[in-house]
Amino acid sequence: MKQVLLELTRMSRICRMVLATCLGSFILVIFYFQIMRRSPFVADVCCPKSSRNALQELYSPTQSEYSGAAFLHQARRDQVAETCRTHGASSRKRRVLTPADLRHLVVDEEHELIYCYVPKVACTNWKRVMMVMTGRGKYTNPMEIPSNQAHVPSNLKTLNQYSIPEINHRLKSFLKFLFVREPFERLVSAYRNKFTLKYNTSFHKRFGTKIVRRYRKNATLEALQSGADVRFPEFAEYLVDPATLKEGPLNEHWETVHSLCHPCHIRYDLVGKYETLEEDSNYVLRLAGVGDRLRFPTYAKSTRTTDQMAAQFFQNISGRQRAQLYQLYKLDFLMFNYSVPSYLNVQ
Repeated sequence: MKQVLLELTRMSRICRMVLATCLGSFILVIFYFQIMRRSPFVADVCCPKSSRNALQELYSPTQSEYSGAAFLHQARRDQVAETCRTHGASSRKRRVLTPADLRHLVVDEEHELIYCYVPKVACTNWKRVMMVMTGRGKYTNPMEIPSNQAHVPSNLKTLNQYSIPEINHRLKSFLKFLFVREPFERLVSAYRNKFTLKYNTSFHKRFGTKIVRRYRKNATLEALQSGADVRFPEFAEYLVDPATLKEGPLNEHWETVHSLCHPCHIRYDLVGKYETLEEDSNYVLRLAGVGDRLRFPTYAKSTRTTDQMAAQFFQNISGRQRAQLYQLYKLDFLMFNYSVPSYLNVQ
């Protein structure tokens, strides 16, 4: 009888232990799903790496919906390659790139992506998206990241921070992409942003004072000191002046895309366009396997620089300046298949 009681007591203890274990597991499961309900981007859950990387999905799509886009981006790659072949001498000023040339290439190790950012082509929002993808849960909503934080260099890793063997490995095995825009729309957008807004005093001081001093006759002392009222014809003259080119590379906001991203040295797998920004951006995110959790932010179209605006600005400069500006940005027009604007009157 005593042996039976001991056995029953032991079984009762085991049952209680099993019950406690089950209850604990159930609580953990509930806790996990409560976290997921609050934020689907927590930690590594944000953007888990799929079995196939973005490069494989681009060139060998497993989903039929990707096939049409794959043909489109093949045509864009072919256009870049043909321009590089035809204009080899001018498109390859140097035979070999240095790590310093790669400072615009942002790296996402987890999803094996390399993004070359081009100012005035939605680069702030793309940097925000890259911060979400590489932040391991630190960020969840791209638009909650302040724009100034998106441009802090330490928040994203760039390709120039790697060793030469590491650079070569990533260029070979990661999906490389960039976004481009009609060159003169981008140029006018840069001018409007950097020279017509009062808060951009750093650009006024650094570039505006120099431009006013060089190209404005009888400039007032205030204009010479502040550089806050640069006119578009003065800006155009600054860009085409041989003295400017001798001073070194142009500022990134109006530097040519082919000089920032070096598409004749680096074979980009995907060329997105500002004109189809959301469609192309979300395609990249789907290729990376995060399209169901992360969408590219929409943007305010009311403030963007349009081709009509660009035409108005170009009407205020001379025919010589128009022709010289076209020569400066000619490779970008050809490489990314943009037509010569009708207002330009050059061939």
